[in-house]
Amino acid sequence: MSFNSWKKYIEDGDLAVLYINRNTQSTAWIKSGEETNTRFGVFKHDDLIGKEYGSKVVSSNYKGFIYVLHPTPELWTMVLPHRTQILYLPDISFISTYLDMKPGSRVLECGTGSGSFSHSIARTIAPTGKLYTFEYHEQRTQVAQKEFDDHGLSDLIVLQQRDVCKDGFGLEDAVNAVFLDLPAPWEAIASAKKAFKQHRTGKICTFSPCIEQVSRSVQALYDHGFVDITMYECLSRDHDVSSMRKITFEEAIAAAKAKEPISVREPKSKSLKRKADADDTTPKYLISKAPVDCRGHTSYLTFATFLPAIQEDLSNDSAATTPQSA
Repeated sequence: MSFNSWKKYIEDGDLAVLYINRNTQSTAWIKSGEETNTRFGVFKHDDLIGKEYGSKVVSSNYKGFIYVLHPTPELWTMVLPHRTQILYLPDISFISTYLDMKPGSRVLECGTGSGSFSHSIARTIAPTGKLYTFEYHEQRTQVAQKEFDDHGLSDLIVLQQRDVCKDGFGLEDAVNAVFLDLPAPWEAIASAKKAFKQHRTGKICTFSPCIEQVSRSVQALYDHGFVDITMYECLSRDHDVSSMRKITFEEAIAAAKAKEPISVREPKSKSLKRKADADDTTPKYLISKAPVDCRGHTSYLTFATFLPAIQEDLSNDSAATTPQSA
């Protein structure tokens, strides 16, 4: 089963995402003769094989239904087994864009963890790119490698177990972008600088939950010659969308004279709303209201630019411009 390709029909041996509701999804390897139990009933895999991805499937005991979805990096982020803290979609999309990832890019990632970001990077740089990802923990490395193999990403991802803060990355003149998700990213910046393609501009990002980590990383980036150093924080904000009646000028004047308030919001009760829709022909419009407080801090994203090396041979330049004596 590959995360880089798309198929229309569910086959035996596929990995599928079972969408139960907005807050509940899970994964299942589809195998003939087996079944999956959920709170909405039992789903036999033989009933799923041959159906189109995205199909609505009713349980065999008619207790409910699910949607069977094709796996994507976005869905995998929502359902993967957490071995570490992971990156979520707002951070993933922002980092991928800012680091200018695209098909053919070569990317260095340090801190594989649960593989959430690795899956998104692999799809972005496919089919000719390469992701070099490093993990310190041996068991997490083994589990991540198995997942990459099972998901058809092993040709795009090179995974190594390595203490990069101590031993470096072992790469030189190899990558276009670097992402560091480490407790002490400043200790890996010197080695990361060597990993960049030395005659091309590159981008680096550090992912740090504490501002003290940001401060030390910024100093290390400055000391190693990086430019355009900046820091961002991604916060998700939900918008409450509601319908309001459009008040006419005559209605507003009448209400002002009577000193009575005008109700412009739609009633919350479904029965009252249906009655209002049937009786009222006044035009309506939608409004959006965001909450004052925005919670959900994950980490600070520190970006910087690597400038290509420019070698100048001053002696040769001097010899070329000095006129020969007679």
